[in-house]
Amino acid sequence: MNLLIKRKGELILLVASILWGTCFAFQKMGMDYVGPFTFGFFRFGIGSLALAPVIFFLQKRKPQINSEKNQKLLYLGGLLCGLALFVAASLQQIGLQYTSSGKAGFITSLSIVFVAVFVLIQTKILQLPVVISVVLAMFGITLLCGGELFSGAGVSLEKGDLFQLAAIVFWSIQILCIDHFSKQVDVLKLSLYQFMVCGLLSFFCMLLFETPTLPSILAGFVPILYTGIIEVSIAYTLQVIGQKYTPPFTASILLSMEGVFSVFAGAFLLKEVMNLQELLGCILMFLAIFISQLPQKKLSIAVMEEI
Repeated sequence: MNLLIKRKGELILLVASILWGTCFAFQKMGMDYVGPFTFGFFRFGIGSLALAPVIFFLQKRKPQINSEKNQKLLYLGGLLCGLALFVAASLQQIGLQYTSSGKAGFITSLSIVFVAVFVLIQTKILQLPVVISVVLAMFGITLLCGGELFSGAGVSLEKGDLFQLAAIVFWSIQILCIDHFSKQVDVLKLSLYQFMVCGLLSFFCMLLFETPTLPSILAGFVPILYTGIIEVSIAYTLQVIGQKYTPPFTASILLSMEGVFSVFAGAFLLKEVMNLQELLGCILMFLAIFISQLPQKKLSIAVMEEI
């Protein structure tokens, strides 16, 4: 039964990564009409409005009694997850103005390596596969971002790539936050609260740094609506639900598959094409992703043998 629940969680996360992969192209389209904070405010606002009735309907059918302690934990989880989500999503959206959706998807997939590093710091246990995966990932990102490793030309990081690299630190924090809180509180409410926090922070930044107009918002209605419904209300909620039953290492590798689907979506919708060097970089990153899973697999086997 536990194995079936784990597989269910993994399938849910895989579906989330597929949906996220298609959204990179729409996120990039949105930058043609509005600023990153305006885009964030509307997509997370729409996501919140879409999810709230679902929670109300389910709670009406099956009321839940929450203790004061549990409620405070839910608020804290929503705040911390929302903060991490806001910083990560904002940096990613800003970066999409200067890089391709396919490359952004692959760089974001590096969060798997950062999750491994964070867990390494927490456990104080050095795992050789983790070290190997970090090295491979750095070579992969060098090729992906235009570095001429074998000609001595060095690494050519574009502005958009730097924003994506900064974002993956906070994507990793968000994954770890959700892993911590999703097993203790109502996952749908946790998802809603993080959307609300992210949307509210985006709103304040929109007022401070951008001047949105009604015509520009209406012109970008399709990418805003698509990402608000598909990416936020569905995919992010699936992430919270799936992580309730899945360890953070496994969750991060499944979510990192969005890189594959972002390339497919970018090629289909935006006619983006990767060159041979960038494809080699993607291959190295995937090797890093899979190798970083080896410590977690060994741990799972050891625990099963003891039981």
